[in-house]
Parts: sequence; structure tokens; C-alpha cells
Amino acid sequence: MHVIFRESHGLEETDTPQDLGQSPADLVVLSFSDSDLGAFAAGWHQDKAHLPSLRLANLTALKHPLSVDTYIEQTLIGARGILIRLIGGMPYWSYGLQQVRALAIEKGIALAVLPADGRIDPQLDEISTLPISTLRRLSVLCETGGAPAARAALSQLALASGLYARPDLVSKSLPQVGAWTHQSGIVCPTAFNLGNRDKPLVILSFYLSYLRAADLAPIEALSCELEQHGYTTLGLYAPSLKEPQAAAWLTRQLKYLKPAAIINATAFSGKGSTGASPLDAANVPVFQMALATSNRSAWRDGERGLSPADLAMHVVLPEVDGRIFSGVASFKQAGVKDPKLEFSRFAHQPDQERIKAMARRVKAHIDLQVKPVKEKKPALILSTYPGKPWQMAHAVGLDAMASAQSILKDLATEGYHIEPSCDLPTELGQATLEWSVNAYEKALRLLPEELQKSLTEVWGNPHDDPLVSGGVFEFPALKQGNALLALQPERGWKNDRENDYHDTTRTPRHSYVAFYLWLRNVFAADALIHIGAHGTLEWLPGKSVALSAECWPEALIGDLPVIYPFIVNDPGEAAQAKRRIGAITLGHVPPALKPSAVPDRMSQLEALLDEFSNADGLDPKRRNRLQIDIRSEAQALGVETDLGLDQAASAAEAITRIDRFVCDIKESQYGDGLHIFGRTSAVKSPFDVAASAQSERAGLLAALAGQRVKAGPSGSPYRGRSDVLPTGRNLYTTDPRSVPTRSAYAQGVKLAEELVRRHLQDQGEYPKTLIVDLWGSATMRTAGEEFAMALHLLGVKPKWDKGSERVSGIEIIPIAELERPRLDVTLRISGLFRDVFPTLSALFSQAVRTLAVRDEAVDWNPFVASSHHSRVFGPAPASYGLGMSDLAEQYTDQARAAAGHAWLAASAYAFDGEKVSHQPQAIADRVAKADSFVHLQDLSETDLLLAADYATHEAGFAAAQSVTGGSAALYHMDNTRPETPRARSLPEEIARVVQSRASNPNWIKGMQRHGFRGAAEIAATLDHMASFAQLADVVSTHLFDLYYEATLDNSEVCLFLQENNPEAYEAMKSRFEILHQAGLWNSRRNSVIAAMEGAA
Repeated sequence: MHVIFRESHGLEETDTPQDLGQSPADLVVLSFSDSDLGAFAAGWHQDKAHLPSLRLANLTALKHPLSVDTYIEQTLIGARGILIRLIGGMPYWSYGLQQVRALAIEKGIALAVLPADGRIDPQLDEISTLPISTLRRLSVLCETGGAPAARAALSQLALASGLYARPDLVSKSLPQVGAWTHQSGIVCPTAFNLGNRDKPLVILSFYLSYLRAADLAPIEALSCELEQHGYTTLGLYAPSLKEPQAAAWLTRQLKYLKPAAIINATAFSGKGSTGASPLDAANVPVFQMALATSNRSAWRDGERGLSPADLAMHVVLPEVDGRIFSGVASFKQAGVKDPKLEFSRFAHQPDQERIKAMARRVKAHIDLQVKPVKEKKPALILSTYPGKPWQMAHAVGLDAMASAQSILKDLATEGYHIEPSCDLPTELGQATLEWSVNAYEKALRLLPEELQKSLTEVWGNPHDDPLVSGGVFEFPALKQGNALLALQPERGWKNDRENDYHDTTRTPRHSYVAFYLWLRNVFAADALIHIGAHGTLEWLPGKSVALSAECWPEALIGDLPVIYPFIVNDPGEAAQAKRRIGAITLGHVPPALKPSAVPDRMSQLEALLDEFSNADGLDPKRRNRLQIDIRSEAQALGVETDLGLDQAASAAEAITRIDRFVCDIKESQYGDGLHIFGRTSAVKSPFDVAASAQSERAGLLAALAGQRVKAGPSGSPYRGRSDVLPTGRNLYTTDPRSVPTRSAYAQGVKLAEELVRRHLQDQGEYPKTLIVDLWGSATMRTAGEEFAMALHLLGVKPKWDKGSERVSGIEIIPIAELERPRLDVTLRISGLFRDVFPTLSALFSQAVRTLAVRDEAVDWNPFVASSHHSRVFGPAPASYGLGMSDLAEQYTDQARAAAGHAWLAASAYAFDGEKVSHQPQAIADRVAKADSFVHLQDLSETDLLLAADYATHEAGFAAAQSVTGGSAALYHMDNTRPETPRARSLPEEIARVVQSRASNPNWIKGMQRHGFRGAAEIAATLDHMASFAQLADVVSTHLFDLYYEATLDNSEVCLFLQENNPEAYEAMKSRFEILHQAGLWNSRRNSVIAAMEGAA
């Protein structure tokens, strides 16, 4: 019999240890709630002459095991009674409970551990040392709340601890639910409604505990501010939105009161067992205000804006209910330290400037409810990314130009004053609207001085801006009656577009700032509709979330409602828009998928493979002849080159891999054309597109009417996520604390095993040092499958809390069970991943540190021989992207080296939760030592030649390794079919995409249905192929031949390009010529050579 020992560690070990410095006392109360502690402090002072000594502490200060041990040794060891109130149950303070219970048993201390949600928790009962009857009495008193009840609870705890305390009966308690105003306190909602309906009503919903603790300052401040804007306000309080009786009462009141809007100050989602939140009952917009648990200086000086816990409680989980994030309203500030209790009470302190901004934002949405449709002025904004004229109106999976036309038509049908153009692409490319620089400079003075100074320092005189001519700005915009259609101006220089597109540290230029000031102050837009994923406004400098007036997105958008049609499968970048500009992100369906089939040019190869399959095991001579024929045909087609097969490869291996490649092409799918928002397509789809189209139209019209838009999950309907349908709902994403989920970990194990299998096949040995490229949006979509793969490669698995299923730590998999060496994995994380999943960087770093001190042989555990343990790298805080600018399109060795340096510079920060350090040499060393690099793809509806990010991340790593030295195998992991993940080499994956999609006549025909935008997509594919060729030399000449034949060598396609997007046509001609001149495309085809020589 073999005994396998398991080692596990909790996330609490990643917190910073604290010493509260409290002396012992008879009674100790611990809670995560400052309201609880404030009530106990007040209750004790009411009768301190007749109560034992008391200490109070917030459990957030006791999360690290060392903090717990220190507090036990210094404070709890002298206690006679301990009361602990837990939010979330045992897993949220598991180490502390274990140690405190051991102390209580050893010292005979009365221990009461109570749930903070009022529900009975048998686990906590078992940990406690008091009788169930006493626990229930204490629980009732704690739930009653307020100083009198807390005083009675202290008396009860003292008696249970064998201490003297006079009996204390609570004669009066607050009702569990009720209505409140800042003028009168608790009121009757029916009586209030009868006497206060001459103005629109705004409901403020908040916790009962805030009322009990007299901690309502931010609610009072917001109520007063809203009244200044002409609204009546009424507070509704409850212990929880999920408590059944409270939820039923709130539902009844909201239906009766019929408010214009709701502002919610409770945390988490309010959805109960019915799948609905009681706040949905009013069918009006619900705004989420964050009452931060941090202090104001941490928010003011930090780049993140909110702590990971606040982000989850006040932003991510409320999004599940479709709430619109309206910013932070208050911060926790410590009061004067109480010398008797050795405790400082923390209370919510409102930020008046943030309160005013919140009220203005709510008012702008309510105004949409009352303004006549014919007078409304919507502004439709199209992206110019990536800064090329032929790429205007770019959006992922969406024909944004056609969508704009469809939206304008829908608005006209609804009664909006719309005067549509006939030829939108041509007219928009030529139209301009003017605004004088003098007027701009006057409006600019209203922005914070810090922003004005930054703008002048970076961009100088506004008269020097490229969009200024003759003292006026000329914006690329077109009026359509009362509507406006405009191209979003460049935030920087066009030749630096990729470098500053995602960079939140870069100040936008004058014309960008002027456009948004003009939009609000001159055009006086009522709402902004940004069409498609995605623009640049949400990526401007400022905090990641909970922005201030000094953050550029808020300074420019102000209180303007933002409606954002967004592809449903991209939750990460949709979240950026929701959290930084308060956008209502309306999901739209991806393009319909179509099977690729084997191209005609490979039909002979397919026939030979079929014949070989039937002949295998029969006539050896026939089988051998077929093997020779198959390899000859594969060599002639360039397939063996793409697969990295050489003449020395065995026939069995070669035939197997060639057959697999042909099957991969046959099983591939591609997007057939582009989606048009709110419209169906003639292309057959596996789901009901008509329902989604109708919902998309309805969602946009509801948002423009200031009505509630239902929430909907994000993800790919082609990967089993039928719950994302119908689209047209306000997108939300996953709880970062639950990543990776159990199912994601199971898939991660499969991914890890497939990657190891492929490396063994290619190299004959296990990989030793890998770099895994992780993106935030993909992690949200898959709930962490990619991250789970990295953990399994280490030989580590997550620990999940029972009940909540949140990840609480790690468990080390014994090598005997792993059956292979642990692999040295480094994570290169995106900026979005860094912001949304700081706990995952802490978890991974904790795993590496734990592995480094295990008693294992170095050839089975490489970490024990490593002196440097940083393994999570990414861009600097507040920075996004790789900063390569147009280096991927400059075909020189110097440009490739510069791109490699850019990749390294954008990966030079090491992350361990909240700990960040600049370690450029460390990432350079990791890159130089890497023998494998992998990027994972989970979406069938995209591929690595449809977006520039794939080339800059995957091929950019190869460019980085050309700088540092080293030679890693480059892998692209196909995770689109979870049941059969496939690890391919990067050249093999590019070949698969070119063969199955890019050179497929049917894909090109699908794009031809979309005119200008279809031509742009065809041209963009060539740009991305060229970037892979330049940065990583992974595109075979014959693949460029195939794409040339399918496009510029096809008279029908040429005519389409010339008629619909002549600039895209010229860009393709130029790109092919430059590739030929640079030696990246050395075609042997006479027609190509003649065409290139003629061009030269």
C-alpha cells in the first residue's frame, strides 16, 4: 500500500500580515461588518459599568495566518467569551476558525460563531462551543441590530462565559424592511406616495444594517443631491435583496411606487431562486453605487480604483442583474480610536464630487424617458481602428456601416427625425462638421486643470492638430436629421495607432478631446451609440474602475448615456466599457458559421488518404505505393512544409499527421459574412437568429427610451452557451473569485495533457520551460480553462469552498499521481487579465513558492533549483497592449528586433496579487530559456488571421526571442471543441486557416455581401498574414500564393474591391509588392512573378 500525502494552501496566505496590537479583554467580537462592530461599540458604552471588558476587530485585518496567530497570542488568549459573525460561511475564515476553536477547547472559552445572513449554518454551530439555544438567541439579537440589541448580545455572551452581566431585554427593534427619507427617518411608503407624486421618484435601496448603525451619510448626501435636480427620493431598506420575505415586500412596493429609476447601494446580485431580483419589478434602470471598503486616499492615489473584493461585490456581481455602474459614492474612514475598546470605528464618508457626478448621470437617463422622440439627438459613433482609411467602421464580427444604416432606419420607424444618406461610406468619408478652436479652448477650461496641463504638455497648441484647418476643427461626421453619424477621431498619431490604442497612460490629442466636448456642448447629444467592438474612449487614461473627474473617459463622456452594441462572445472588452464609461452593452450574435470542406486543390490528396485507409492491412506493395504518392502530393501542395515534416520523418508519422491536417481543414468552420445589428441573415444558423435580431432592436430602443434593459450572459453560442441567446441584452460576465471553476479545471487538465503530448511528439521529451499567453476576455468566457491548464502543468489544482464554489487556495498534486515531471510555466498576462483577476496571479505565485520548498528531486521539480520565483508577467499597471505600433508592418530586421523589444517592455512587470514590480531582466531570462510558447483559442467564430492581436502576441514572442536568444516551439492550442482540443504548431495553424477560410471562395463571397466592410476584412487578412511572416517567419510562400490567387488574381474579386473599397484594393496591391520585395513572399509562379515585376 502506498500513502500519498497532499499539501494545500489558502489564498489568505497571500495577504499582508497585520498586528492589531490589542491587549486582552473578557469578551471579543469579530466581524467583517463595520456596521456590526459599530453597534457593539455603541451598545457597550451604553452600559459599560455593568458589562465585562471588550475588544472589537474587523476580520479583514485577520486574513493572513500570521495575523491570526498573533491576535490569538496577544488578545484572544485572555478572553472568556468570543463572538464571531461571518459573511459567506466557514470558508471565508477557515484558518482563523480552526485556530480559535482549538484555543476555545483548550482554555474553556465560550465561542459563538454566527452566520451574518440570518440563515442557520450547521457547520458554524459545530465549531461553536455554546448550546444551540444560546446561539439562536445571540443570532436573533445580532440580526435585530442596533446598539440596544448589541448590548443585549454582550450581556448574553457574558453570562454564557461565566461572567456577571445584568439581564438586558431589547424592548424595541427596527422593522426588517421599511421606507426612509433623510428628512423624517422611517416612513410609511403608502402615505409617502400619496403626498409626494408631483415630481419623478428615485428609489434608493440599501441595507438594514446601515440604518441600524446610523451609517447613512452617502445615502443622505445622494438623496439631497437628487432633490436639487428636481426629484423626489425615497429609501427602501432590507436585510438582503435575496431574503425571501424582504424580496417579496420590495417587489410589492416598487410596483406600487412606480419610480423613474432606482439607485442601489447593496452589494452582490439580488437574484433569488426565481432568477429575478426584486429591483426588476419596477422595470426601470437600476444604477449601482459603490460604497467602497477602502479609504479615499487609496482610491485617489491608486490606479485600480477598487479593491478586488469591492470590484466583485459592487461591480461584477451587480452586472448580473443588469445594473448600470454609476461610480463610487463613499469611502470607509476611521473615527477616533476608542481607548476603552482599543478600536476605531470605520464609517462610510461620502465624496461630494462623486455624489454630484452620480446624480447627473442618473438624471441623463431619466431625461430619455420624458424627452419627445422627435426631439432626441442620438450620436452614432463608428471606430476607425486600426487607423487605415479603408478600415473605417471596423467592428469584430459586425458590419458596422450596414448596422448604422439599419439603426437609423429603426429610429425613423419609431418616430425619430432621421434623414438618411444614400451612399453612407462615400458620404461619411468626405463629410466634415466644424468647430472653432477658440470655442474649443473656452470649453476646455471647464476640464480639471490636471487634464488641461497634460494635454498641452503632450500635444502643444491645438492649432497644430491634424484635424485643424483655418482655425477650425473638421470632424469626420455627418448629420442625419437629428441624428449624428461620426467616425471616432484618432486619439494619437495614425502611424502610432497600435501603440496607443489600448494604452490608458496616453493623453488623447486635441481633436479627440474637442470632438467629445463638441458632441456634448454644441451638438447636445442625448445619448451616444458606439457601434461594435470596440472604440478607444473606454481605454483613455484613468483608473481601471470607479473613475474620478480627473480620468479622461469621465471628463469627456460626462453624464452622457452610452449604448454599445457589442459582440456577445467578448465579455472582457465589453466589461471595460461597462465599468469605465457606464455603457449599456447590448450583445449581438456572431456571424453564422459555415463548414469549410476540403478545397478542390486538395481533393487528390484526400482521395489518396481514403484509398490508403481502405488498403491498410491488405497488399503491402499497394500500401507502400500509396504512402509514396501521399507524401509526394503533400510535398507538392506545401503541406509537409507547413507540418514541419522532413524526408527523415517515418512514413507512419507523416501519413498520420497529413491525414489529421486534412481532417482539421474539413472540420473547420468560418464566419459566413458579418452580422448586421438587429437584422437576420439568409445564411442558415443552428439557432434562432430572428429572436436575437428582434431582441437587439428592442434593447437599443429601450435604452434610448431610458428604460431597463434586461441582463444577459456573455459567451459563444457556438461553444454550447445557448444561455447567451437571445442577444440584445445587457452583457455580464463571470465572478472572478470563482475562476477557475471545477469544469474549467477538468478542461484545463485535458489541455495540459494535449500540449505535453504534442511536445513529446515533436521533440521527443517533455517541455521544460513554457510561456503561456493568457487573455482576460478568454478567461472570462471559459471560466479559466487556460489558467487551469497552466496550474496542471505545474502539478497543482485549485481548492474550492463548499457552497460558494469560490477558489480559496491550491492543492499540490503529488508527483506519484502526476506521473510526469512538474513543468516550469511562466504566464504572460494581458492588461485586462491583470485588472480583473489579481487573485489568480497571487494564486499562481503562491503555487510556485510552495513548489520551490518541496522536498523533491530537481529533475522532477525544476522550482527547487530556481532562485527567482516570479512567474507572472504583463504590462505596467494602467497599460494595455504590446506597444508595437506599426513595427509588424515594417519588413526589416531592425523592425523585427524593435518589435521584440516592445514585446519584452510590455511584459516587464511581475505580478503577485496586489504586489507589482518592474523586472525587465527577469522576463528576458524567462523568454530566453523557454522551449515552448502557447496561446489558446476557444472561439470557433474567429481565427488568428482575423485580428492583429494574434500576430503581435504570438509572433511577437518569436520576435522577442530573436532579441534574447533561444528557440521555442510555437504552439496554438485549438480549444474550440472542448471534447477534442488540438495543439498545433503555429505554422500548421496558419496553414489550416489559409486553406480552410482565407483562400476559400465561399468565405470571400460571404464578404462580398458586405461591400465596403467586406472588402476591408479581405484586405485585413493579408495584413495579418504579413505580420506573422515578418515577426516569426511562419508563413510559407505557397500560402501567400493561395491568397493572391483567391483575391488579386481573381478578376471578379478585384472588381469587387475596386468598386466597393478602392483604398483596400490599393492597400492589398501594395502589401503583396512589399512582401515580394522584402523576400517574405518568394513565389515561383510565373503569373505572380510577372505581376510583381510589372508593379516594380
